[in-house]
Amino acid sequence: MTLISTATLDDLDQLVLLFDAYRVFYRKTSDVEGAKQFLGERIRKSESVIYIAYENEKAVGFTQLYPLFSSTRMRRTWLLNDLYVDRDYRGRGISKMLMDAAKDLARNTQAAGVALETEKSNIIGNQLYPSVGFDLDEEHNYYFWTNDEK
Repeated sequence: MTLISTATLDDLDQLVLLFDAYRVFYRKTSDVEGAKQFLGERIRKSESVIYIAYENEKAVGFTQLYPLFSSTRMRRTWLLNDLYVDRDYRGRGISKMLMDAAKDLARNTQAAGVALETEKSNIIGNQLYPSVGFDLDEEHNYYFWTNDEK
């Protein structure tokens, strides 16, 4: 049975391993210590909401959401920035349960909704998101400025 809960510092050691695997999936260099520091700060400072999925007391997936605000809607929105399920636990509906937790967060905080982005090459994600009620926005362009200064 899968249990979804809000991550706390008690979950950090298991969460870090999933987060590091997620980053490696997106072609980043493994950095377990950096991941531990990063996630620990998010949890301690309440800067994000992280849901973690457990099966038999083993962390098998997570999603992390950051609060944003919509000026035109004059309401909070949530950015679903990260979603990952351990390869050995995929195909069991865990991603959908994590997505449901994200939608519940939006409902419970009276947010306008949940936004996310993924690479066009993420075939699994691009099939998952519409299947759980997310609409692909084809009307807007997405731009990003990268600060390469070190």
